[in-house]
Amino acid sequence: MTKIQNRRTIRKYTSQDVSESLLRQLLTDSMRAATMGNMQLYSVVVTRDAEKKRELSPLHFGQPMVESAPVVLTFCADFYRFTRWCEQRNALAGYDNFLSFMNAATDALLFTQNFCTLAEEAGLGTCFLGTTIYNADGIINALKLPRLTFPVATITLGYPDENPAQPDRLSLDAVLHNEVYCDYTNEDIDKIYEYKEQLDENKHFVEINGKENLAQVFTDCRYTKKDNEAISKSLAEALKKYWFKE
Repeated sequence: MTKIQNRRTIRKYTSQDVSESLLRQLLTDSMRAATMGNMQLYSVVVTRDAEKKRELSPLHFGQPMVESAPVVLTFCADFYRFTRWCEQRNALAGYDNFLSFMNAATDALLFTQNFCTLAEEAGLGTCFLGTTIYNADGIINALKLPRLTFPVATITLGYPDENPAQPDRLSLDAVLHNEVYCDYTNEDIDKIYEYKEQLDENKHFVEINGKENLAQVFTDCRYTKKDNEAISKSLAEALKKYWFKE
């Protein structure tokens, strides 16, 4: 089994620090990620200070690893630095638009994934916080991010103090399409999700939430239409405020 096949989310860390030299090497190596036009449209804010982590914690819904991890890294889509370079070279920059945000966000997430893979190969544990874009405005203010810089991923980092079970994954056949996208029959959907639905922990989620099936746990409890729409509105407002030109 390769190391990436053995990866798992780590939420508990030992007190051992992550050295600055190791962190810098991992970030340097991660910069070999593919990037749009070789522009490297990303930045990363490293948080070690306990007080700053306490400030970030409620913006990530109080998840305990934000404060307990030795290092918190906020990866940002960043067209600010490139735009500054253009302006200082008398080049007209036009990157305050949706396409440019998508390009920068893609760059940043490729950089992030490289970092996670390399960190785990070095014996470190990581946890990806999906809450980053939920409270982008607050994170922007906490980290003093300039315009055209937007947080897209947060990673907690440290040496693992747990060895949790791996979460389930769909089979390759569930996501693989040859030549064109092949629609799923009802039977295909049943087969794809059967394993997930039969796991004891997922049956438990259904029971404790009082739902008929696992799909309803997602739609009615975890990622509801109401929450999705509210967060979408907040995200759109933050992008308009910090990225898009009026």
